[in-house]
Amino acid sequence: MVTLSDERIDRIIAEDVPYLDLTSHVLGIGDEFGEMEYFTRETCVLAGVEVAERIAAKLGCEVAKEACSGDRLEAGQSFMTVRGSAAQLHQAWKVCLNVFDHLSAVATKTRAMVDAVHGVNPACEVLTTRKSMPGVKDLLIEAVVAGGAYPHRLGLSETVLVFDHHLTFFGGFDAFVEQLPSIRPRCVEKKLFVEVDAQRAIALARVNAESARACAKSEGAIPWTGVDGVQVDKLSVQELSELVKELRSIDPRLTIIGAGGINPGNAADYAATGVDGLATTAPYTAKPIDMSVRMRMAE
Repeated sequence: MVTLSDERIDRIIAEDVPYLDLTSHVLGIGDEFGEMEYFTRETCVLAGVEVAERIAAKLGCEVAKEACSGDRLEAGQSFMTVRGSAAQLHQAWKVCLNVFDHLSAVATKTRAMVDAVHGVNPACEVLTTRKSMPGVKDLLIEAVVAGGAYPHRLGLSETVLVFDHHLTFFGGFDAFVEQLPSIRPRCVEKKLFVEVDAQRAIALARVNAESARACAKSEGAIPWTGVDGVQVDKLSVQELSELVKELRSIDPRLTIIGAGGINPGNAADYAATGVDGLATTAPYTAKPIDMSVRMRMAE
């Protein structure tokens, strides 16, 4: 899972507990010992367990885990019990609950999309984009992975992905294709992808095929000058299906990603087109799962 620093855990706690649990202090119950049981009111895919464990432990609680991130839970099922003083339990209560509510929602929506996609195309993966709420990417990645998907791009420092905006400054698509032989060597350790429309995708597939033929005819003197994949944005299912067939006939090695408007309602249809992956932002809009806690005094 995602590695979170102690400082990150401290900042998550500080959002809700900047100093102390004032209510427990005023009531004079802070030192009473008890336990707190987390449970879900909805069927869901659990996420955030590792984060919540560290939060509770940081606050001095003892954690007994009953389920793991990625587990499917039924309504009413308990999944974690925390023991400690009343002050410690109340400090951990909402911080951990918020982690569970929100991350489990993302994981649940993600798993629904993954199951739908794999049901029609096991070779197609759900890929979540970097269009997430700033400041919580690490937590969202935890949820996405728990749901069975993969991050599409973790940031601009990863895969080389060329958009129209880049081409605006580069001199256009034709100039890009013309200079591919000089661009390609700079991606010696990285994948080179381009977001394109149908016609440009076909053009790049043909460039790949020409490059492959040239490499095959040479004795190693001619380098590979094609692209690794294309990301096709906002085509209808029918249009994408026809395009995938054409691209596969030109260059079967080309990785094809479908993007733009992919959601739980249409993910299976887009996966059935034969693409290798679907880039989506949909899981990030999941409604929080209804979860709660039961607290009791220690016997």
